[in-house]
Amino acid sequence: MAMKAKEVVEIIPTKDIFVGDTKAPVTLTEFGDYESEACAKANEIVKQLLNEYDGKIRFNYRHFPLTRIHQRSLKAAEASVAAAQEGKFWEMHNILFANRRSLGTTSLKLHSLEAGVNNKRFLDDLVNATYGWQVQGDLREGIDKGVKDVPAFFINGELYTGKPTFEGLSKVIDLAIKKTKKKAPTAKQRA
Repeated sequence: MAMKAKEVVEIIPTKDIFVGDTKAPVTLTEFGDYESEACAKANEIVKQLLNEYDGKIRFNYRHFPLTRIHQRSLKAAEASVAAAQEGKFWEMHNILFANRRSLGTTSLKLHSLEAGVNNKRFLDDLVNATYGWQVQGDLREGIDKGVKDVPAFFINGELYTGKPTFEGLSKVIDLAIKKTKKKAPTAKQRA
């Protein structure tokens, strides 16, 4: 009897998922938790920043579930990775923050439908932790970068140490934009 070859499915990791201009001079990265009130507030600030700095920043969200205090944050993170496989990461991301007090497995399935996810195996994938390794990878990377609490922001790879306010993040983003303009050769320098 011939054995059927197991299908290899390539998973899109969160480190490769951005919103904003792909050629933007500034990359804003956040390590966060979907049950965190502070991260939900930061998500609204990020939306403002993306609007204000349209074309100048791109944003990447990485998972850092604080499972000791937020028992449902890990499965919520896995649900966003599952949605990403259908190009629905950002829709799911925003729905999860909007519903951060309702992140049980059944609710996650309903949220995925609202986000436009069509995967018939969505619940099976959550129960079987199909995307757990991707979330754990984000968590390990955050720990390696010194993340201890959420939200934790990085601007062009540098840890932002202030309170994550629109004004505070804007100042650092403005400085990062100026730095990249100084590095870029001017027309005279190229000639």
